[in-house]
Amino acid sequence: MKSQALHEMRNIERRVRDAGLRPTRQRVALANLLFAQGDRHLSAEELHEEAISAGVPVSLATVYNTLHQFTEAGLLRILAVEGAKSYFDTNTSDHHHFFVEGENRLVDIDIEKGPVTVINLPPPPDGLEIANVDIVVRLRPKRPDKA
Repeated sequence: MKSQALHEMRNIERRVRDAGLRPTRQRVALANLLFAQGDRHLSAEELHEEAISAGVPVSLATVYNTLHQFTEAGLLRILAVEGAKSYFDTNTSDHHHFFVEGENRLVDIDIEKGPVTVINLPPPPDGLEIANVDIVVRLRPKRPDKA
C-alpha cells in the first residue's frame, strides 16, 4: 500500500512540474488533497480545513496563492458563484454546473443527457471573440406547495 501511495505522490509531483510549477512540499501536498479524490469543487477555505485535518501545516494565504497558481497553470478552473466566494474545479474540461443554494455545493451537469445551449447570445463587441461560456444553474429545494 505504501508503494502505491508513493507512486500516486510521484504522479502528482510530475503533474505539478509538467504544468510549469516547481513541486514544493506544500504544492504537492495540496495537489494530493485536490486530485487524489477525482473531480471536485472546493473553496480555498474548504481546502485549508482539509489540509489542517491532514496534518499539512499551511496558511490560508498559501492555499489561495497555490490555487490561483494551479488555475493559471491549467490544473484547475475557477468558478465565481456566490459574490466574492470562488470555487476551484479539478475538472478542467468544458462543462457546466448546478449550484445548490443553501448547501453552497456545485454539481457537474451531465452533458451526456443532452447539450446545454444558449439561445440568442448577443455578438461580442468589435475586436473580441467569445472564448468560453460557463453556465451555472442555481437550484433550491422545491417548496411544499409546488411539489
